[in-house]
Amino acid sequence: MIETNDLSKQFNNSFWAVEGVTLNVRPGKILALLGQNGAGKTTTVRMLTALLSPTRGWARVAGYNVTEHPQAVRANVGVLTEQHGLYLRMTADEYLDYFGTIYGLDAIQRKARADYLLEYFGLAEAAQRRSGEYSKGMKQKLALARALIHDPSVLLLDEPTSAMDPESSRLVRDEIARLKSSQRTIIICTHNLAEAEALADEIAIIYRGKILLNGSLSELKNRVLGPVEYEAIFAEPFDVGDFDLPAGVAIVSRSATSLKFRVESPQTANPKLVHALASRNAPLLSFHEAPRRLEQVYLKTMADAQGLAYAA
Repeated sequence: MIETNDLSKQFNNSFWAVEGVTLNVRPGKILALLGQNGAGKTTTVRMLTALLSPTRGWARVAGYNVTEHPQAVRANVGVLTEQHGLYLRMTADEYLDYFGTIYGLDAIQRKARADYLLEYFGLAEAAQRRSGEYSKGMKQKLALARALIHDPSVLLLDEPTSAMDPESSRLVRDEIARLKSSQRTIIICTHNLAEAEALADEIAIIYRGKILLNGSLSELKNRVLGPVEYEAIFAEPFDVGDFDLPAGVAIVSRSATSLKFRVESPQTANPKLVHALASRNAPLLSFHEAPRRLEQVYLKTMADAQGLAYAA
């Protein structure tokens, strides 16, 4: 649904805001595009929406080349920018009707879509109020409704839950997940790593206009953080001492009430490992995979890119 090859954008004949971005996002998938401010996320999105022409490379969105068929690209894309761009003197009803007209919906379609979206995002009772009177969260929800008014096959969302309270954020995240299941492809640009981890099928990390990493979260964890780790928790302080570890297992850290292991082949090594602990009468309270978060992957990747030491 979204394909790019060597997608690049140069400004002022010297500064490459985006350089060599190659992505392939399949239908029904969510890609989280992560990076610092100024890393190239917004420029990438603007090229994918045919608002900027690439200096080099190409991109296809919903099957259309962004340079050759910009109008078709825009007709198939819904965009939520970081700056919502609302017309503050319009009511929500007027605003959605206006954009529904731009996208070629007839009056019945515009009314049905607007009513559904306003109800879903909890704005129905405020539909006759000017959006300039809305709170930040309400404005964000109205902007998301606008992005969905024409039921697009591709959504490009820049910080979709910013300025929202936890309940509204959860509502938007649930809606994004539901939209994915209907074979809609979504790119989310976000600084909320927990949100990206919960929603995204694939992660891309961009730094100074270049993609550093791209893949599923499990792939990136293995690539950046190494083999999976497991932790044994004891019910009371216990010194397990030295014992023979199964092949492919190494002790990473230990304390009076825990041991952490790096395990290359959990399916074969873990049963032997638990048996070895039990044979020493270890008061085993739990044995579980140590959590590895997207935050760890992101921070280590950025530290490596900047030549800094990473503190786990």
